[in-house]
Amino acid sequence: MKLVLDKFLWIGLGILLFGFWQLTQSQVANGVGWVVSGAFVLILMILLIIKHYEISP
Repeated sequence: MKLVLDKFLWIGLGILLFGFWQLTQSQVANGVGWVVSGAFVLILMILLIIKHYEISP
């Protein structure tokens, strides 16, 4: 399970970096959309990790 979650975290980071790259290319609307979707993926994975490993915040 840990290896699978690690891959999703890398995917979330990749989406965020692509969004930031879009922001630097003067495509603000597309960049913001990618950044928001990447943040959503990362937050979802963090919640899954906390729930699965019973880490208390």
